[in-house]
Amino acid sequence: MAIAEFPTTLEAATATASHALGLKVLMGAPNIVRGGSHSGNIAAAKLARHEVLDILSSDYYPASLLQAAFMLVEQDNGYDLPRGIATVSRSPAQAVGLHDRGEIRGGLRADLIHAQVHNGQAVIQQVWRQANRVF
Repeated sequence: MAIAEFPTTLEAATATASHALGLKVLMGAPNIVRGGSHSGNIAAAKLARHEVLDILSSDYYPASLLQAAFMLVEQDNGYDLPRGIATVSRSPAQAVGLHDRGEIRGGLRADLIHAQVHNGQAVIQQVWRQANRVF
C-alpha cells in the first residue's frame, strides 16, 4: 500500500511530494468535522481545496467518518457526493488492496449503508453486509 498518513503541510501533500510519488493522502475525518487539526497542522479541508485529499480515516472518533464525507460536499472544494463518499469507501479500499469492496458494482461484496442528513447530522438508517440487511 502507498499512503501518506496525516501530512502536516500542503507541501508535503501536493504534487511536489506525496501525490508526485503516487501516494494517496489520508487525513482524519475529525479534522474535517472540527474545522482543522487539533494539533495545529494543516486542515484537511485545505488539502481538499487543493485536490490532494484522497482518504478520510475515523482516527480517534469513528462517528466522524460519515459526517466528514457529507461535510466535504458542503464545502467549496469541488467534492460532489460520490467523491465525498469515495474518501471513506472506494479510495481507502483500493489503497489497501481490498478490490472486492468500496463501491456499488456487480460482483463486489455489497456492503452498503443508507444514510440521511437530519438537522445537519448524518444518520445511518440501514446497513447491509454482503447484501444481507443487518440493521
